[in-house]
Amino acid sequence: MPSSGSPRPPHVRPPAYLSKSPPVPEPAPIPVDQPEAGGPKGPEPTRYGDWELKGIAIDF
Repeated sequence: MPSSGSPRPPHVRPPAYLSKSPPVPEPAPIPVDQPEAGGPKGPEPTRYGDWELKGIAIDF
């Protein structure tokens, strides 16, 4: 399989009805000073491998 940087063979062309894709927009920066709305109280539970469900810690 050719690498992504190699040119297409001359017989492989995109269909004529396709247009060029628009550029992908840059994502907006995420504000880190705002607390999560409705998030867990205390440390992030996924760091410890546990989730809390109705006050009970569960492990998948």
